[in-house]
Amino acid sequence: MDKCIAFSIKINKLRKYLREKQHEYNNSDQIQRAGTSIGANYSEACDAISKADFINKLAIAQKEAHETMYWLKVLYGSELIKKEQYEELMKDAEEIHRVLTSSVKTLKEQK
Repeated sequence: MDKCIAFSIKINKLRKYLREKQHEYNNSDQIQRAGTSIGANYSEACDAISKADFINKLAIAQKEAHETMYWLKVLYGSELIKKEQYEELMKDAEEIHRVLTSSVKTLKEQK
């Protein structure tokens, strides 16, 4: 959970940077929604009412992590973020995505 919160904070700072320095609004909103919803869905999973609900919420968080990686690629490819920003955020997003993917897979196999 701490990693998701830290990642959300980084994404919020990225959005602020994109708006203030790059005057970019559409992509900044997209990555902010996807990037911060990872932790929100994980938090909801922690309060799930059933195992199926838990798996579903984790799967949504997994999808949001994947979408965040997409937006990072778009931002970098559009030269709106620097290589260092891209690499740091992509590394975090990939790590979170791997953990969520593994968790969802393991939980589904236990059914």
